[in-house]
Amino acid sequence: MTDTLVKLALGVMGRLRPRPAMGDAITTIELPAPERRGGMPLMEALASRRSSREFARDALPLPLLSNLLWAAWGANRPDGGRTAPSALNAQEIELYAALPAGAYRYDAATHALHLAAATDIRRVTGYQDFVDEAPLDLVYVADHRRMALVPVAQRESFASAAAGAIAQNVYLFAAGNGLATVIRAWIDRDAIAKALGLAHDQQVLLSQTVGYPAKR
Repeated sequence: MTDTLVKLALGVMGRLRPRPAMGDAITTIELPAPERRGGMPLMEALASRRSSREFARDALPLPLLSNLLWAAWGANRPDGGRTAPSALNAQEIELYAALPAGAYRYDAATHALHLAAATDIRRVTGYQDFVDEAPLDLVYVADHRRMALVPVAQRESFASAAAGAIAQNVYLFAAGNGLATVIRAWIDRDAIAKALGLAHDQQVLLSQTVGYPAKR
C-alpha cells in the first residue's frame, strides 16, 4: 500500500497525526530583512510559473525563506498593508509554515515566525507522498473573527480569494528564484486544524508545498 493510501485510511479513521519534530523547535525565528528590489521581471516570472510535484529535501536557507514569506503575505507599506489583497483589509489569512522542526505562524508585523506546534506536521498537510519530505508546506488559515463586516455566508469565498492571491505570490516568487511549488486542496482539514491547535472559528483553506526541484 502506498503512503498516500495509508494516509487516506488514517484520515478516514481520524488518526492522521504529525511526526516528532526533526531537531529543536525554536519558539521564535527572527527572519532577516527581506530583499525588496531586484529579481526576475514579472512577465518572465509569469512565463515560468507552473506547478511541480517533485521536490528535493534540501532545506531553504533562512534568507530565501524570509524573502518567500514576505513576497507571499508580508507588510509592504508603513500602514501595515500587505503584498496581497483582502476584502475590507480584514487581513483574515493566517499563514503557517510547516518545517521539519515545527509549525510556525508568520507574523508580518514583526517579520518573524512564532511556534504553533513543536511537531513535524508536514505529513498531515496533504495526502500526496511528496508533502512528507519537501522542506516547506505552507498552510492557509482563515480567521473568521477578523471578518465581522462580511456576511457569514460569504466569508469562506472572501477568504479563499485572499488565499489564492497569496498563493499566486508564492508561485511567482518560486518561478523567479528557481523553486518548485504546488497548491493543494486535497487535504485533511480537521487533522491540520488539530495539529495546529486552531480555534473553532479558524478554517483551514489550502496547503502549498515549496522547495527546490527534485534532482534528476
